[in-house]
Amino acid sequence: MTPSAASSGPGAPGLDIPAVSVTPGGTATTSLTVRNDSDIVEAYTLEVVGDCAPWATVEPARISLYPGTSETVTITLAPPRSPEVRAGDVPLGVRVLPAEHPESVTVPETTVHIEEFHELRTEILPRRRRGWLRGRYRLAVRNEGNTPTRISFRPEQAGEELRFGFVPADLQLEPGESAETRLRVRIGKPVWFGKPAVWPFTVHTTDGAAEAQAEAEASARPATYVRPPLEAEFVQIPIFPKWLLALLAAILALLLAWFALVRPAVRSAARQAADEVVQPRPTPGGGKNGQSPGTGNGTGTGDGTGKEQGGSGPGVPSGGGPGGTGTSGGGEQSSTTIDVQTSGGQTKTGTYPVPQGKVFGVTDIVVANFQGDEGVMTISFGDRKITTIALETFRNQDYHWVTPIEIPANATVTANVTCAKPGTPATGRQAQQCHEVLNVSGVLANVAQ
Repeated sequence: MTPSAASSGPGAPGLDIPAVSVTPGGTATTSLTVRNDSDIVEAYTLEVVGDCAPWATVEPARISLYPGTSETVTITLAPPRSPEVRAGDVPLGVRVLPAEHPESVTVPETTVHIEEFHELRTEILPRRRRGWLRGRYRLAVRNEGNTPTRISFRPEQAGEELRFGFVPADLQLEPGESAETRLRVRIGKPVWFGKPAVWPFTVHTTDGAAEAQAEAEASARPATYVRPPLEAEFVQIPIFPKWLLALLAAILALLLAWFALVRPAVRSAARQAADEVVQPRPTPGGGKNGQSPGTGNGTGTGDGTGKEQGGSGPGVPSGGGPGGTGTSGGGEQSSTTIDVQTSGGQTKTGTYPVPQGKVFGVTDIVVANFQGDEGVMTISFGDRKITTIALETFRNQDYHWVTPIEIPANATVTANVTCAKPGTPATGRQAQQCHEVLNVSGVLANVAQ
């Protein structure tokens, strides 16, 4: 093109650049005519400057001209298809630097019109959701075009059984901007039994800017506007699955078998066992005025040493208690209490020694842990360990024997307590020590002479 600009100094060329339009992702060219109006041979270096420099080139980039001659160079524009290249007018400048007269450098300018393009990247996550009545999805959208756009969504489902809700309903995105919207899918009727129901649906994404451009041009929508819909599905699971029905049927069958067959047999066996265990037990000291039969007319007295005085009562063999235990006389009902107090982390033993010349037939013991202490308690009769119990498992515990457990003279009833942590009594304040009480009851009888 013939230049129209005059030179501004010695060696300055005449320059002119036509305006040009280009679509991102494509190429366009324009030309620049350089004329040497000086009186010497001049070399010129050409370089694109400004916003177009990253994607514009000049061919050739260096020329030499005789005085009064000119040459046209080609400027190639290849903007990338990227949101960074915004739509609109962008200035284009070419710096022309004379080699002999660098002070006469010039920068001719023109305007490059960047055309619009519309491109969206969309995704729905997850593609499949399971639930009884509703499911939630995420729609991720990114504006890959070079102009701002408004995005809206349109769901579609064949039978219209599903109801849809978008929050937010539309999005306003700048070029290169990303955003998400939440999709809620709901169905009105549950599936009570059987197999899961699969409800496929699609979501169409509408680019408002592309639609407006298509309407303005009164032509078919561009390929960047008509895009495949997002496909997803909602799997409605039944309220009562098959395995649960089978389990309920099995439980019902077991219950019927229990009430029809097992329960009557268990109750009969329990009744029979109770009848065998619960037998009438003679009351110790059942004689007149609460004295034992062995005291005769009830005038027997103690001598202060723990030995019984008084004759044998009728019906009790001399030299043996019931069953031939080697005791003299029927004995009398007796009980004693062992009180054990110990600090946390320590062990303490409380004892009751059987008096000289006596045999203690134990029939009942009662253990009281009224503070709720934690630890271990071991109960022994002489060398015989009766039981070991954890204190935190009870507050009051009792044991009974139909056949008395005999403890010989000079042997001891022992309560060994290991305190792990004192408990909290009814006062509501934690105790300083563990405190356990053991009450032992039975028949105290004379040893046969």
